[in-house]
Amino acid sequence: MTAPAADPAATGPVLTLTMNPTVDMCWDVDHLADVGKNRARVRSVTAGGGGINVARGVTRLGGRATAVHTAGREVGRRLNRLLDEEGIAHIPVGIEGETREALVLFETASRRSHHIVPPGPRLDDQEAQRCLDVLEQAVGASGYVVASGSLPGGLPDDFYAAVARRVGTAGARLVLDTSGPALRPALAEGVFLFRCNRSEAASLLGRPVRGFDDALAVNEQLLTAGAAEIAVTTIGELGALCSTRHGHTELRAPPLPGNLISDAGAGDTMVAALTVRLAAGDDPVSACALGVAVAAASVLTPGTDPFDRGLAESLRPEVGLTFRARP
Repeated sequence: MTAPAADPAATGPVLTLTMNPTVDMCWDVDHLADVGKNRARVRSVTAGGGGINVARGVTRLGGRATAVHTAGREVGRRLNRLLDEEGIAHIPVGIEGETREALVLFETASRRSHHIVPPGPRLDDQEAQRCLDVLEQAVGASGYVVASGSLPGGLPDDFYAAVARRVGTAGARLVLDTSGPALRPALAEGVFLFRCNRSEAASLLGRPVRGFDDALAVNEQLLTAGAAEIAVTTIGELGALCSTRHGHTELRAPPLPGNLISDAGAGDTMVAALTVRLAAGDDPVSACALGVAVAAASVLTPGTDPFDRGLAESLRPEVGLTFRARP
């Protein structure tokens, strides 16, 4: 059965937060040579960064989204123009440092993508406070807030914890997708949904996450600690584990109708699908099933190219489900 599109009239708006956005330049090169010049063709130039990618995915799936993001200097102005041209609703927060640019190289001979990302600008305390204030004012009627992506330099490790408090006070639900030092303070505050990949899950578990049993250990740890009401751990080509107080559901990735090309942004598109379906009233497992299908469709596209919505919906019935009750 094909997943129904989210009804924009019935779906609550989703607000996203991107503290370290990018202007993503995607180039095609026939073959990366070790010596001499590599002639490239510009495939696309788009606004990027975790929350912006999520807002794009929500919109692509028929929902409504607004992206709150930092924007600094000339690259920040270009970021704003790109979002305006794409028709993504957004609220920029001006900063002194220059917004970063990222490069995605797609080698056509090998059909492999290389994502090259610099660290980005540093923010001061006043800029951090302004971002929190703008976010709080923007929540409004949004039922869901997605905080996604890395933090730029200068921000305290408890920044996402402060976001969690602001979102909770506003009566919205926080979906968190991040890594690094900011992760544990935010989880200590508690969030509605936390999505992590193998690497982030391993940092929480203290050992590699190779399969569903390891993912279950991570998610059970998160639920028991009250860090998240819903925990989703993605396990690469295997799929994902979605856990709630009722139990753990293995979602096995569908067979790909092609070779994996690039996993850039696959996690963001999964979070977009999860959130837009939760906002439309789906249960977490159904929402996660579409997320797994959308992520599968995403890895079949070069660089940061948009996923094929029709393909994603056709793959959803192929997502295998196995439920395990919690002890």
